[in-house]
Formats: sequence, structure tokens, C-alpha cells
Amino acid sequence: MARYFDVHVANPEPRAIGQVADIVRGGGLIAYPTDSCYALGIQLGNTEGLDRIRAIRHLDARHHLTLVCLDFSQLSQFVHVSNSVFRAVKAATPGPYTFILPATREVPRRLMHPKKLTVGVRIPRHAVVQALLTELGEPLLSSTLLLPGEAEPMTHGWEIKERLDHQVDAVIDAGECGSEPTTVVDLSGPEPEILRLGGGDPSRFE
Repeated sequence: MARYFDVHVANPEPRAIGQVADIVRGGGLIAYPTDSCYALGIQLGNTEGLDRIRAIRHLDARHHLTLVCLDFSQLSQFVHVSNSVFRAVKAATPGPYTFILPATREVPRRLMHPKKLTVGVRIPRHAVVQALLTELGEPLLSSTLLLPGEAEPMTHGWEIKERLDHQVDAVIDAGECGSEPTTVVDLSGPEPEILRLGGGDPSRFE
């Protein structure tokens, strides 16, 4: 049964955030709100948690999972960023974008695209996520909480608790968050490629 944490959206309670961080460090899988929609999250090296995310969402090995980072400094530890890409990403973060970039050696091979050796990264603008990432001191390996066969992600923490009670270890509820996922931009090639239209304005990459 999942633990349920009801936290303030702008000023999340430190005790609750600390308890969620302990669950993540202990190998747990959490559902948490972001500035785009809810996501599933685990610690970077959590192999079992990765299998659980893929099972919940019916994902194969080619699907990019995302490293949700606290800031640009943390992001740059896990992906290679050229000068031109640096400027583009810096100008768009934090915000509702996911960027596909070449992974560094800090990223386990099983998390990369099997052929391109890329990984997704993002920096959200959400106080709860920022507090959790600060407490953890490392990124969350994440995937949008969009269940198989459904057109829209869930937006209510209580609904996630009811439906995934025995599939996740904790749910953070900070009130309703958006239902629009991030805009996904592949910056690993010579020209930017918009892979998914979402909450972020794609025009700056077109």
C-alpha cells in the first residue's frame, strides 16, 4: 500500500519531503507532481524500480526515460552539451521541456537509447520537485504518469493513490497539476527535432 503525502504546493513541508526522499533512497517508486503533469520517479541506480515503471506504462527499451534535475549544473553531469545547445537549453529552463541529448558516462547504459546512446533530461519549475531534488542531492529517473490506453495523464494525487495503491510506494499530492506533458526536443543531432508537442513553446527550437 502506497504512503500518501499531502503537501503544500508552494511551501512543501520539509518533514514530508524528507520522508519521501528516504523512500526513494530505499529503492521505492513514487508518483509526484511536476509543472507539466504527474510523473513516476525512482533513484538513478534502481534497476527493479526501472522494471516497475516499464511494467506500469508498458514501455520497451527504446523509450526514453528522463533524468529530472535540480538545475543546469546537475543536468550537465549527465549529458554532453555543446555551446549552442547550452544557450538554447539554458534559456528554456526551468520549464516544461524535455531534452534528448548524448549521455555521459554517469548514465548507466541500460537507461540510454540502445542505438543513439542518448537520454532525456529536464529541469521542472515546481516547488515540490525542487524541494525533493534538493533533499536527494541527485536527479530522479522519471517517466510521465500516463497509463496504457489512456489519452490524458492523471492530475489528482488521490486518484493515483486509489488506482496505483499496490504498484507505487508513495504518492505526493500538492493539489491538481497540469495535464499537458512536456515538449520533447531532440538536440542530439545537427538540427533540433521536436518529438512531442506539449507545454513548452516549440518555436524557439524550430
